[in-house]
Amino acid sequence: MSRLNTSQFPEGFLWGGATAANQLEGAYNEGGKGLNLADVLPGGKVRMNIIKETGFNFEIDKELYTYPNHDGIDHYHRYKEDIALFAEMGFKTYRMSIAWSRIFPNGDETEPNEEGLAFYDRVFDELHKYGIEPVVTISHYEMPLSLIKKYGGWRSREVIPMFVKYAETLFKRYKGKVNYWMTFNEINSAVFHPIMSLGFSPDNEESKLQETFQGLHHQFVASSLATKACHEIIPSSQIGCMILYAPVYSGDCNPNNILNALKEEQVFNYICGDVHVRGEYPAFTKRFFKENDIKLDIREGDLDIIKEHTVDYIALSYYMSRTEVKDEGDGDYTAGNFFTGMRNPFLKASDWGWEIDPVGLRISLNQLYDRYQVPLFVVENGLGAYDTIEEDGSINDDYRIDYLREHIRAIGEAIEDGVEVMGYTAWGCIDLVSASTGEMSKRYGFIYVDKHDDGSGTLERKKKKSFYWYQNVIATNGNQLEK
Repeated sequence: MSRLNTSQFPEGFLWGGATAANQLEGAYNEGGKGLNLADVLPGGKVRMNIIKETGFNFEIDKELYTYPNHDGIDHYHRYKEDIALFAEMGFKTYRMSIAWSRIFPNGDETEPNEEGLAFYDRVFDELHKYGIEPVVTISHYEMPLSLIKKYGGWRSREVIPMFVKYAETLFKRYKGKVNYWMTFNEINSAVFHPIMSLGFSPDNEESKLQETFQGLHHQFVASSLATKACHEIIPSSQIGCMILYAPVYSGDCNPNNILNALKEEQVFNYICGDVHVRGEYPAFTKRFFKENDIKLDIREGDLDIIKEHTVDYIALSYYMSRTEVKDEGDGDYTAGNFFTGMRNPFLKASDWGWEIDPVGLRISLNQLYDRYQVPLFVVENGLGAYDTIEEDGSINDDYRIDYLREHIRAIGEAIEDGVEVMGYTAWGCIDLVSASTGEMSKRYGFIYVDKHDDGSGTLERKKKKSFYWYQNVIATNGNQLEK
């Protein structure tokens, strides 16, 4: 099979980068902002333990832990400098999120916090100054802490109107400044770890699936109502759902393992997509819910709301594939983005054990487009790695260039396959705090930030070799991918 000439990226393709408010803004107690989920998650390897375990108390304990999200990379005060660097790279778009607790500090106030709204006005104005189109995630792993403590997060239906009010506030305020929206970040990640997406730590493993899918149902209703509001308030806008996508491979050609991979893929990759795009729960959930004793409290009108207000596009994060067998036993396992799987002997892995599979991105885009026939937007993809500053001050991150080049090439191949792809925003276009581990040393950016795991550093921004490479990729609309 011939290799695609990547000049076939369509005119107007949205090249850019992606970040999240809780991972780079800092200023966690400034501007009237309230505490949120990310503010109570400690840094370091302990974070992953908390994400996986049950019964987290959502308290800050500075005697035991550090909290890197409190400072982030000080983007709150340095956004102009950072956006100027994005513009220098030639960004057409910038995927970012708004911190819910900057707008409604406790989540349930009658009136929004004007200081928070004004901050994002300034950010959007700065982006538009350079001709950069913002793509905004409404909720990205940072639910207001008060809603977690008072209502149990998305366990409670009472949170639905609070989220819808928050979303409507954004649509009304930023009409004319933001044309692309997404409701919840990586909504399906809750299937593995509900704490990040749903804002609660399950009471126990036995109740985890029941609590998780009830919480997801509440989010589905809220997302549909927000979609309705977006279409009404900003008719020219587009609003999408956002999922964490990972194709599931069978560990061998045993039909039982192939069936297991299919079932894993259905539950993780497709339930959330089907509800958002098709407007209904897929048929396979009937058996899945029955076998796992999941009984959803679906109120009158919920399914009508979901059916009537579907999204315009699917946004996805893609970092790796998964390889699974039905009976795992004592096999060789690898790490991943909130999940683990069997080690794939055909793939290499990152410094953090995440397997590198660019072909898997082409597979993912084909699978999604075959199923949904709506535009796709790759809004997260990147390599977390240790970076070294050379004696001359340069940062030669060829490994990052190699990773991104092959994944961008895979998107080009998918476009040639007939898939409609709107754009590509590389994750962590500037170094920021890792969501999964709370580390700064796990660097993704084209821009190095002098901040370290122990909290030290000058916060100086420095361009990596990948900065100039990506600048050329954008300038040539993907026609030149080599270093």
